[in-house]
Amino acid sequence: MLIGLIALVNVASAQKITITGVLKDSLGSPLEMANVVAVNQETKSLDGFGITDPNGKYKVSVNQNSTYSLKFSYIGFQPKELLIKTLEEDLQRDIILAEQAQSLDEVEVVYEMPVVVKGDTIVYNTDSFVTGTEKKLEDVLSKLPGVEINDDGEIEVEGKTVTKVMVDGKDFFDGDSKLAAKNIPANALDKIEVLRNYSEVSQLKGVTNNQDNVALNIKLKSGKEKFWFGEITAGLGLDSRYLAHPKLFFYSPKYSINILTDLNNIGQLPFTSRDYRNFTGGFRSRTGNTGTSFNVGDGGLGLSQLQNNRAKEIETRFGAVNFSYAPTEKLDLSGFAIYSYANTDLQTVATRTYISSNQQEVTTTGTEQTSNLGLLKLSAAYKPNTNVQVEYDVLAKFSDENEDVGILSVADVTDQIFENKQQTPSSLNQNANVYYTIDEKNILAVEAQYLIQNEDPFYNAIREIQPFESILPLNEDQANYNINQDRKIKTNKFDFKTDYYFITGAKSNINFTLGTTQSSQKFNSNIFQILDNESTLAFTEDDLVNDVEYKFSDIFVGFHYKLIVGKFTFNPGFKVHDYTAKNTQLATSVTDDLFNVVPDLFVNLQLKQSESIRFNYTVNRQFSDIDKFSRAYIFSNYNSMYQGNRDLESALFHNLSLNFFSFSMFNMQNIFATVNYSKRVDAFKNNSAIVGINQVSSTINSNLEDEVLSGSANFQRTFGKIKVSSRGSLSYSNLNNIVNGSPSTSESLTQSYRASLATSFRDAPNVEVGYNYALNNYDNGGNSSTYYTDTPFLKVDAAFLKSFIFLADLDYYHYRDKANTIDNEYGNLDTSLSYQKEDSKWEYSVEVTNLLNNTELNQDSFNELFYRTSSYVVQPRYVMFKIKYDL
Repeated sequence: MLIGLIALVNVASAQKITITGVLKDSLGSPLEMANVVAVNQETKSLDGFGITDPNGKYKVSVNQNSTYSLKFSYIGFQPKELLIKTLEEDLQRDIILAEQAQSLDEVEVVYEMPVVVKGDTIVYNTDSFVTGTEKKLEDVLSKLPGVEINDDGEIEVEGKTVTKVMVDGKDFFDGDSKLAAKNIPANALDKIEVLRNYSEVSQLKGVTNNQDNVALNIKLKSGKEKFWFGEITAGLGLDSRYLAHPKLFFYSPKYSINILTDLNNIGQLPFTSRDYRNFTGGFRSRTGNTGTSFNVGDGGLGLSQLQNNRAKEIETRFGAVNFSYAPTEKLDLSGFAIYSYANTDLQTVATRTYISSNQQEVTTTGTEQTSNLGLLKLSAAYKPNTNVQVEYDVLAKFSDENEDVGILSVADVTDQIFENKQQTPSSLNQNANVYYTIDEKNILAVEAQYLIQNEDPFYNAIREIQPFESILPLNEDQANYNINQDRKIKTNKFDFKTDYYFITGAKSNINFTLGTTQSSQKFNSNIFQILDNESTLAFTEDDLVNDVEYKFSDIFVGFHYKLIVGKFTFNPGFKVHDYTAKNTQLATSVTDDLFNVVPDLFVNLQLKQSESIRFNYTVNRQFSDIDKFSRAYIFSNYNSMYQGNRDLESALFHNLSLNFFSFSMFNMQNIFATVNYSKRVDAFKNNSAIVGINQVSSTINSNLEDEVLSGSANFQRTFGKIKVSSRGSLSYSNLNNIVNGSPSTSESLTQSYRASLATSFRDAPNVEVGYNYALNNYDNGGNSSTYYTDTPFLKVDAAFLKSFIFLADLDYYHYRDKANTIDNEYGNLDTSLSYQKEDSKWEYSVEVTNLLNNTELNQDSFNELFYRTSSYVVQPRYVMFKIKYDL
């Protein structure tokens, strides 16, 4: 296949020549980011385009023996047109543009530029990059220079995760990039605007560091004032498989509405539990880090997670509505509601090797999981003038999750275990922000959040063998041991921060910060046994009943100075914190008072308009929430218990990062690299006692320092119709813990590398061929283990006979370990064949999922207690017939 691809590249490029030159103004200064297009005079098609580099150099690839109109344009200059007859040799033409008052926008009506650069905004004309087989926004984005979809389904631009997605200037589900990428139809797109250095608050754009903030604005094709579009997809398959996926979108200047629905039992997950927990709803601080890390829990019981969004069986229902309404030019109202239901069956065979006891446990686990997830948000933004912006948001999250697990554990003894986990956590988060520009030298920003959260995780385990004999006073005269634990956690948390910016010059400002975090939590838990006669045996010992109250207070002030000198931006500063952490239990209180100063430094070297080096250094003081202070035992799972430490103190983190970023429109090249280093002082350490396969853990402070070093690099370049991509990542960690009273050092080195070639022909089949390689090396006190995964992959995208599209996606895995105890090979192939007549609203398709009928995935993991390898069962082959109607 690789040889065929190379041959295809050679054929495609054999009939091309290159036109180069330099674009300057009348004074001889080079014009960077100017547009050059080559329009074929015979076909009137756009055969090539280019963007000038910082030296004004341009490069355009066109066909031999053709006549072209070469058009040059730059904002604020008169456009120029040059008629060129190409032969069989490369050409050079230098151009001088004269200044004018006319804007580029008036020129664009004559012809569509593939790419237009306006300051920090890049505008892509999507028709110039697509090949006609794209279905969703993510398919289009993957064709654009510098844009990628990462493994989590999120959009990345020039190596940075997109923080906001808008459609015609209106937030799409508060900017969630995954929902946008997976649901917006490709045929509705006109242009995609990449907004770099993005700030939602215009007043703060010049005084805050926005280099990592990227937003997308999707421009739709319809030029009408009011229009709607969408699609309805339905499918039936063998073995009672089904799919229904209606979507409706309506846009007008004053209001918009988006409706997404999805019902299927073929494993297509529109919204996962991970998406739910990561969904911020736009609640992001806009004025920087406070220097404190304090996050309250989310009621998690450690429910089983999917691997690659796959499982043995998945049935899902999803519905979401997003709206925006502007009753006046000064007021914007918006909101969304999301509901997701999933019923999932998982099956895993895993082997754990416990390091300290040298005990091996083999588990066969079957899990049935049901989850109901809901989110509701309402927002209001009021902007009476350019100097004032007021915002209010309220976000409600609720869930109802249940998991039944059957485990066969084979170790020194064999035990059949049944677990049930239930939780219905809920939260209400309110956010109010005010931004006020007092005058040209003074800006005030006030942000406040108030969180109310309730958690109620319930755990039940039924075992044949009595666990934790020294801890649990179980009644032994029972057929089985039916053990239960009930927990209740209530949280109230208030965050407030105000920033005052004093503009000291055109390239400098001073920032004063005053803020606080106030949190109050209550935690109750108890363990009890249900006897054979269904009566309850409650345990009242102090070590088995929690009744804890925890209060946390952080009051801080800060100072920062931002200065731009030449190509450098310096932003040093510090924050002074006054902390109080108090836990009350067993009729006594333990209070931890701390006064702390934490510095930070941001430096940016702007080498070119789209090339920079950034350095960031922060010091964070980390505090735990109430879970780690509660001294009575709680269950983690059937063979693990946790006991909190009421004398636990805070930990200190030193974090350094160095980033290099380079994006060139001249040669369609995108390079970024990052190195991160973290050192933990007085870190939280796991103090674990392990007997056989049963473990009891706690958390302590220790002067044993942890270090984590990670790095990644990405290179992407387009040569005509060929895109070359490569990326690599490496992570090394050296962590210290206490196991059975002795210090234990855990080291891990994980590496991942990927390389690929992809074509983007309009009139020929397109392929992407590549290779992934992963190496995981774990070492704990001299006990080491190494795992390798080779994954060649191939994607085929072919349109033929005008109305047919064939898609195929193949991944082939070779998973093995250095000790030669594991050696598995398996593949996954998804294919589809669709038919849609030109200008028809109907599309018919046949899809086959897991054509090779692969049955499992492999995974390995490591911690201070054990190594784990697993075989994870995935859904079998599915054949589905689908019909889609474009509204």
